[in-house]
Amino acid sequence: MSDVPALWRDLRRHTTARVALGRAGNGLPTAAHLDFQEAHARARDAVWSALDLDRLEADCAPLGLPVHRVASQAEDRRNYLLRPDLGRRLREADATRLARSPTPGAFLIVVADGLCAEGVQANASALLAALVPLLNAQRMAPGPIVLAQQARVALGDEIGEAMQAAMVAVLIGERPGLSATDSMGIYLTWGPRRGRRDAERNCLSNIRPGGLTPAEAAAKLAWLMQAAMARGGSGVALKDEAPTLGLLA
Repeated sequence: MSDVPALWRDLRRHTTARVALGRAGNGLPTAAHLDFQEAHARARDAVWSALDLDRLEADCAPLGLPVHRVASQAEDRRNYLLRPDLGRRLREADATRLARSPTPGAFLIVVADGLCAEGVQANASALLAALVPLLNAQRMAPGPIVLAQQARVALGDEIGEAMQAAMVAVLIGERPGLSATDSMGIYLTWGPRRGRRDAERNCLSNIRPGGLTPAEAAAKLAWLMQAAMARGGSGVALKDEAPTLGLLA
């Protein structure tokens, strides 16, 4: 096996990316090959992970916000993975129930399983604990927290429309990769309604211990929500110009 140059070995101390793995002839060393297979299996398993809703709701209790539980029209996980369109539509009974208790003009937070519930379970409660005080300080008291199962990002549009929310922030599990199965993303949409396009959203990605921390993400999201309210729009209408230094000051 060829020796790995010192420069590449040094780089590996700063990243979980697969660099400087060495060679065995024209292939990878056995250890690197087995590590890849294990990481691939872990990523496949993570797609099937489920949210512990009871635990998540208990974690949200100290925030003092109402909590609703909803589900998409995907009946189970297999159906969710095979039919992305069903994950974007709210179950009819839940849509009716939410419409009966609207919160006009609210800043709605949806916590959804997405493609990797592990990331949401690990990071959502810490992000919410940091976010809610920031929003209260900005006089942007958040509305109810909605816990959504078998959900795609666009499910937040229908939830927000049913509850007449001013904007919706969807905290959702990101597609698991070979280096991380605990990553969460956030999608912010002003004026949520069915038919919104991805260009009308702002995204924060890679929220996890090895990426953007929940506290950092909460600060950026609070800035984006305030800016969205000031501009009356999100997505391409809203540039992320949040300060990078002293972000948590």
